[in-house]
Amino acid sequence: MNSKWKIAGINFDHMHMGDLLRLVHEHPDAEIVGISDETPSRMEWSRRTFGIPDERVFTDYRACLEKTRPDLVILCAATGRHADWTERVAPYGAHVLVEKPFAASLADADRMIVALAKTGKQLVINWPLRWVSSHVMAKRLIDEGTIGDLCEVHFYGGNRGPLYHTADKIELHPTGEDKARSWWYQKAHGGGSLLDYLGYGVTLGSWFFNGKRPVEITAAVDQSPGLEVDEHSITVARYDCGLSKFETRWGTFTDPWVHQPQPKCGFVLKGTRGTLSSYDYESVVRVQTDVRPEGFELPADPLVAPFHNPIHYVLHCLETGKAVDGPLSTGVSRLGQQIVDSAAKSAREKRSVSLVE
Repeated sequence: MNSKWKIAGINFDHMHMGDLLRLVHEHPDAEIVGISDETPSRMEWSRRTFGIPDERVFTDYRACLEKTRPDLVILCAATGRHADWTERVAPYGAHVLVEKPFAASLADADRMIVALAKTGKQLVINWPLRWVSSHVMAKRLIDEGTIGDLCEVHFYGGNRGPLYHTADKIELHPTGEDKARSWWYQKAHGGGSLLDYLGYGVTLGSWFFNGKRPVEITAAVDQSPGLEVDEHSITVARYDCGLSKFETRWGTFTDPWVHQPQPKCGFVLKGTRGTLSSYDYESVVRVQTDVRPEGFELPADPLVAPFHNPIHYVLHCLETGKAVDGPLSTGVSRLGQQIVDSAAKSAREKRSVSLVE
């Protein structure tokens, strides 16, 4: 193996490309060997911020992959284009990390799985909330039986909207015209808060539930005048142990990484012998148990390398020959995609539906 892992960033539709490239730039054993997007201006911030030389900047992904031969490709395409881009990249023989969500549909997710299976390389789906210490702590406490058997997952996730920030959470000030131009607000490209955020809740929820499958899904979305996608959705999943709720919102009063809005973004988890609340970007987990029903706070365990961010974790797995697990695995993410597809179907047909297979 080369002294450094060679990593390329392909397609800059999603602003998280800059965040992921920063993690590569800061990793001592990784190198950004190439970046590619059809629109050069979308790469300019990353090119300048990470000092990427001109010869490593491409507008043709094929030239980028042929010349740089990366070990790992980061894909940040629009949700509706995930399958197409995964199939384009897979034949070049690199592992592929796709920024959330998994796909625009279960059929697309399965196309992605098949494309990487043909190469023997790993397909990784990155969910940034997996790297929030309070959520990782919540998972550990659930597995240790702190609140008994998990019965209910309640999730509220979102932000002011995808046009209010870019990489590094740099604040933007969008206009109505920006919405009209953005893929985030186009149904054909997988726009909408349901596809953007429901995957977070149900994928991490499936992780908390250790793969338990819901038996029925009921969902509703808002219908804002002039928009073809939703900005607000509520999904109820019926499990054999009870009801769980997953709510997505573009239009929270504040962004949770700056000031937690109300309702607070994150998870409330109910078990047979207690409850947990784990909110985004907070440093504590609040716990109730049958022994201490008044509740108490526990400091969230700090995330320690290489288990503290997706690049370190994925490269650790590749170095040790292990498959990625948890929400980043195709198994857990596929179950999440099944729930997302079921919610979209329920909202579209205005009825409860069985889990889409």
